[in-house]
Amino acid sequence: MSKGQKIYQIVMLVIITALISSLVTAIVVNERLTSSTSIEKIAEGDGVTGIETRLAYIRTMLEEGYLGELDDTQMLEMAIKGYVAGVGDEYTTYYTPEEMNEQYETAMGNYVGIGIYMVVSYEDGTITVVEPMEGSPALEAGIKAGDLITKVDGEEVTVDNASDMSNKIKGEEGTTVKLEIKRDGETFEVEVERKRIEVSHINSRMLEDNIAYIQVTDFDGGTAKEFKENYQELKSQGATSLIIDLRDNGGGVVDEAIDMLEMICDKGSTLLIETDKKGNEIVEKSKEDPIIDIPIVVLVNGNSASASEIFAGALKDYNKATIIGTKTYGKGVIQTLSKLSDGSGLKMTTAEYCTPSSNKINKIGIEPNITVELPDDIEELTDENDTQLQRAIEELK
Repeated sequence: MSKGQKIYQIVMLVIITALISSLVTAIVVNERLTSSTSIEKIAEGDGVTGIETRLAYIRTMLEEGYLGELDDTQMLEMAIKGYVAGVGDEYTTYYTPEEMNEQYETAMGNYVGIGIYMVVSYEDGTITVVEPMEGSPALEAGIKAGDLITKVDGEEVTVDNASDMSNKIKGEEGTTVKLEIKRDGETFEVEVERKRIEVSHINSRMLEDNIAYIQVTDFDGGTAKEFKENYQELKSQGATSLIIDLRDNGGGVVDEAIDMLEMICDKGSTLLIETDKKGNEIVEKSKEDPIIDIPIVVLVNGNSASASEIFAGALKDYNKATIIGTKTYGKGVIQTLSKLSDGSGLKMTTAEYCTPSSNKINKIGIEPNITVELPDDIEELTDENDTQLQRAIEELK
């Protein structure tokens, strides 16, 4: 590495505050950050204060005393991650170019990984397997719904790193990840190969009494289209009522939930109210005539979050569906994912949303019309012992 290149990288590191600001604006500005400030002036604190001076001092200490090599690219990325984490919002995150690519791939339904739906709890630092995908490496490895992932490649999952650990489970096709699993009080390890998986967002079937059942596992790209196709197929088979199962659906792309609401709510209806930092309101209204005109029950639980709550909340406000289950998670804020000029990205909370009746959701959740708990002693959920599903069927008979 040339001396000039090294100086450039050092400057990039020590002016991290300026870099953060420029990265945020890089959403619309596609220029490289350059600086002609000399290292000596920064070290002396000439014209800079706070974090820049402290980083320069730490940099000098590392250069003079650290035994190993310094990787400026990695140090820069970790510095940015730490800076953004300092906001204190669990949903605001900086992504490296590699992580950003994974985010887009997953959001568009192109998934490479072990094939699990999981819930990350930021309160107690746990990763819980909701369900392994059909035909996935996780299913082949014996991973089951309800399993707790306690370690990823030997690193323990904690409150501070739960989000990073969930991302670490993903990775390049053909690579493996070693997971420590806790199940029924016992702990064991499995090694799972990551593969490309064709993601389906919908499971559907016909129940008794011509009741259509559609489970929506997430709201990632393509969900609304898949939902519509499944509904139309069941309607052609004679469906006269509908159960939409959003239990353990942690959300996804808000527009997918809006597109699904347009199939049910009247044209011109308010579907969502968003309020940004400046108090500006954005009101999402239905632009299409509804295609679903049969009785609906929506199943929810404590893991139904974000886009699931937008969907259930709007239908509850308009009495378009009966909500059955337990209170939802309570994530009533929207994140904007912005790709920056170097391929990295910033996901940040940009708005709070309310239901059409201006009911807040964040930290509150959606209360069901009919509260039904699942029995505590269920080992494997079936139609027969699923008390929430059975109550939904009873409601629609």
